[in-house]
Amino acid sequence: MLLLVLPLLALVIRSLQTRAWEGTPESGITEAIGLSLVTTGITVIITILLGTPLAYVLARRRFRGRRLLTVLVELPVVLPPAVAGLGLLVAFGRRGLFGPLLGSLDIQLPFTTAAVVMAQTFVSAPFYIRAAQIGFQHIDPEIEAAARVDGSGGLALFWWITLPLAFRGLAAGLTLSWARAMGEFGATILFAGSVQGRTQTMPLLVYNVLERDINAAIWTGLLLVGMALMALLLSQWLSRKRDEAS
Repeated sequence: MLLLVLPLLALVIRSLQTRAWEGTPESGITEAIGLSLVTTGITVIITILLGTPLAYVLARRRFRGRRLLTVLVELPVVLPPAVAGLGLLVAFGRRGLFGPLLGSLDIQLPFTTAAVVMAQTFVSAPFYIRAAQIGFQHIDPEIEAAARVDGSGGLALFWWITLPLAFRGLAAGLTLSWARAMGEFGATILFAGSVQGRTQTMPLLVYNVLERDINAAIWTGLLLVGMALMALLLSQWLSRKRDEAS
């Protein structure tokens, strides 16, 4: 516990001793916070739209290659972030696998805000997909069967019956996914770089200002710790409510 708590306590003490928050306006924290909130918000939307159908298929369908697909979906969770960024760069960079195609369409992804969103989605979406898959698997099939007898089916069944029953699990996973996107560093710096106001998110700001303004780095780090703590508490509360309901 000391090993886990003392580094965080040291950040708090050092921040209070040096009044680290006083240098906030000049350090670029405001721009980094704004960019992080915007990019992670877009990441959450993309994760919901693409991750929910995938999680439902993995939870309810049985087909050849399903286990392999599940492993591939969860692989970014254990993949080194630098490797994730390198993979994105090799796939979508100017000289990457899809570089010529994107160039012919006048689309440039690396070192743009779109690259930040792609990096965040790549490393954080698996947290939501896994939680959503478990949430769908915990639904009693008899409830959906009863709804079908009453005439509900297809998208209506999913929207009005399945989704509300799995909502807490989905929300818990989405909260963790957002927190992971907010703290993403390795894949982002390789694929998107660190340009203030365009690709410099809060974790990149911590890295960039560490040598020239350690107080700004400490204050930004504390903000990230606070966000992560709130996300974790919310996720645990939602998971507990889901377990109580089931």
